[in-house]
Amino acid sequence: MLDIVAGLATTMRPKQWMKNVLFVFPAIVFSGNLFELELLARVAVCSVLLILSAGFVYIFNDLADLDADRAHPVKRLRPIASGRVPVLHAKAVALVLPVFVLVAAFQFDTRLALIIALYFALQIAYSLYLKHKVLLDILTVAAGFVLRLIAGGIVIDVSLSPWLYASASLLALFLVIGKRRQELLALAGSAENVRPVFSQYNLPLLDDLLRIVTTATTITYILYTVEAPTMIRNSEHLGLLTVPFVIYGLFRFLYLIHVEEHRGAPDEILMSDRPLQITLALAALAFIVILYVL
Repeated sequence: MLDIVAGLATTMRPKQWMKNVLFVFPAIVFSGNLFELELLARVAVCSVLLILSAGFVYIFNDLADLDADRAHPVKRLRPIASGRVPVLHAKAVALVLPVFVLVAAFQFDTRLALIIALYFALQIAYSLYLKHKVLLDILTVAAGFVLRLIAGGIVIDVSLSPWLYASASLLALFLVIGKRRQELLALAGSAENVRPVFSQYNLPLLDDLLRIVTTATTITYILYTVEAPTMIRNSEHLGLLTVPFVIYGLFRFLYLIHVEEHRGAPDEILMSDRPLQITLALAALAFIVILYVL
C-alpha cells in the first residue's frame, strides 16, 4: 500500500509543484503585500489547493493517455503506465480528489472554487479533446497557468495590472511552446505515435512561435514595469532595472536549445543551468528591493 501511495504522489508530479506556485505568488509580491502574514497565509492555502488540483489533472491525464504512455520511452516508466499504481486505485483517487479540493476551496473562498472548477473543466477538455488540436493544445495549457495567477489575486482581493496578466500569459506560452519543441526533438520519428498532434507540428513552426512569444513577452514586461500602479508608486520606474534579467533569461534559454542543443523541457533546463538560476534569483532580489526597500 505504501508503494501505491508513493506512486500516486509521484504521478502528481512533485517536480512541477514549484512551477505551479510561481504563478500564484506574483499577485501578493507585486501588490506590495508580501509581508502581510494573513494575506501570505491565504496565498499559501490557495497554492496547496492548486497543487492538489494539478495533481488530479496529472492522474486523469495519465489514465486518459495510458496506452500512449506505455509506448513512450520515458513515460512508460510512470507509476500508472508501469503498473506500479493499479488503474482501479488511480481511478478512485481521480474521483475523490477533485471533490475534496472543490469542497475545501468553496469553504475557503467561493471565487477560488469557481476558478478551480473552470481549471478542471479546461484540463479535462484538454485531456479528452483539445490536446489533439494543433495550437489549441498549447493555448489550453498556457491558460491553466493564467488561471493560477488570477487565483492568487482573488484570494487576497488584489486587482492586478493587465500588463502583468499579458506578461504571465506570454511567459506561460513560452514555456509550453519550449516544452513542445524539446519533446518533438527528443522523440524524433516516434513523435506522432506518442502524441498524434505532433503530426501537425515541426521545428520551424515551433521556433517561429518561440521568436514571436519572446518578442511579445519582452515588450509586455517592459510596459508592465512602466504602467503598473504599484511599480510607479513604489519605484518611479525603477522596475525597468529588472528588464535585463528577463531578457537575459529568455535569451539564455534560446541559446541552450539552439547552440548547446539541450533537449530537456524548460523546467528541466532551469533546474540544471546555473546561469538561469542565478538570473532568476537576482531578478527576485531586485524586485524585493525595489518594491519593499526603496
